[in-house]
Amino acid sequence: MLNPVSAVHGIAVAPHALAAQAGLAVLRDGGNAIEAMVCAAATIAVVYPHMNSIGGDSFWLILPPNADPIGIEACGRAGSRASVDFYRERGVSSIPTRGPLAANTVAGTISGWIKALELAKRYGGHRPLARLLQDAIGYAQDGIPVTRSQHLATKAKLIELKDQPGFARCYLVDGEAPRTGTRFRQPHLRRTFSRLAEEGLSCFYRGSLARELAQHLSVLGSPVTLEDLAQQEAAMVQPLSLQHSAGRVYNLPPPTQGLVSLLILGMLERCGLDRAMAQHADFVHLVVEATKQAFKVRDQYICDPRDLRIDVQALLEPQKLAELAAGIDRKTASPWRIPSKPGDTIWMGVMDRSGLAVSFIQSIYHEYGSGVVVGDTGVVWQNRGASFRLDPAHLLALRPGRKPFHTLNPAGARLNDGRTLVYGTMGGDGQPQTQAAVFTRYVSFGDNAQQAVAAPRWLLGRTWGNASDTLKLESRLDAAVVSELRARGHELELLSDFDEAVGHAGLIVAHPEGVFEAAADLRSDGVAAGF
Repeated sequence: MLNPVSAVHGIAVAPHALAAQAGLAVLRDGGNAIEAMVCAAATIAVVYPHMNSIGGDSFWLILPPNADPIGIEACGRAGSRASVDFYRERGVSSIPTRGPLAANTVAGTISGWIKALELAKRYGGHRPLARLLQDAIGYAQDGIPVTRSQHLATKAKLIELKDQPGFARCYLVDGEAPRTGTRFRQPHLRRTFSRLAEEGLSCFYRGSLARELAQHLSVLGSPVTLEDLAQQEAAMVQPLSLQHSAGRVYNLPPPTQGLVSLLILGMLERCGLDRAMAQHADFVHLVVEATKQAFKVRDQYICDPRDLRIDVQALLEPQKLAELAAGIDRKTASPWRIPSKPGDTIWMGVMDRSGLAVSFIQSIYHEYGSGVVVGDTGVVWQNRGASFRLDPAHLLALRPGRKPFHTLNPAGARLNDGRTLVYGTMGGDGQPQTQAAVFTRYVSFGDNAQQAVAAPRWLLGRTWGNASDTLKLESRLDAAVVSELRARGHELELLSDFDEAVGHAGLIVAHPEGVFEAAADLRSDGVAAGF
């Protein structure tokens, strides 16, 4: 029996144990869930550097006790010099995924920390910034044990990363990927976090650090300017919501693919799921086919919210969900040749004793993002803007100041029986699929939190470190399920038993009697930590 972690005062889940423990320490100090998440976010940017960075973006879903959910969109816009002509003048026909030309959007994640800490004050938050950055500074200075995940990701992408500006100096050891279990220090990043603690988070955008970042980005050839940094501000947004028979489920609006996650759940409910399907090919097949339907909607509409042509919330109305579900063939796989989107990310969750709950995602898109480390800051810059297109007529056409499409989508739910959930995962196109699997197993099939997260999973399309668009199955799935899926026309690829390709998921549940139940993913280096 796989058992979840239980607690009564507060709990944190992260894909790296040190980040979860950092967040838990803030809860023990009397901080609230938002403050704990800022601490965990800073810490994981140091201890899991291949998956995220303060040079990336982040999104928050916050569920306050007895109040409407709140979203924070900390997504940077394309630089003011980032135009189709900018790339054509440099002989580029598509935006590269690595190098200075890939570092074409502002890093928004710290603007999200700023906005979140403003909100934290409404809920009694009073922890000083230096305390929240303390663990990040300490681990950058004293070092961290290199995880197998960090070693393998660095080794796998070494050829395309090793010659990017600053990368070898900050992330390699003698030109090679740092070995698992060795001590890894980041002195440049330590100095940057110390400046943030001393000067305030806003110095990243409108201070000495901003000037240093902008100067080096310019020298390297990035289209992001000092003015672009100065204009960055995270936005408070209204989450999307789905009325489910078990309660109400929440996710974030465009430019994220939160719509996809909710569409899948809405379609599955109309397909008539039951507990008997949990170990049957029907469950995997229905999720995969619902995913295909949802991705078609996503790729038709989702872009910078200023350019949306529809009311996205309206797509979650019962009639629309029924129409989409009717397009699912329950016995035969539909054709699948839509280019999918890779990505690496971290998801974390925190809940405190007051009932404040946070679902959070922080990302640099691909492993180590653009691969560009900006000057002596130790900050590796994201390549999220590689999702833009240089075709002016494309839905995701590049324009200065435009927000890129994001696979990131932290999820949460309030169930009719009084339970509150926050959950999510890393992994590009895999995020909504894994969310659907975890939610359905926990809410509809009655698994406990750890069983729901640990159960065999699958992935249609690409995720971080993976370039094929097949339906990938963990080998732990029953052979009869694999055989039946192949018979239904799915193009299959088998993964290892617990494979990172299907993501690092996590789940926290607050029960109405005040008990927390939580699970971290066995595929990650994380834990659920409570007290």
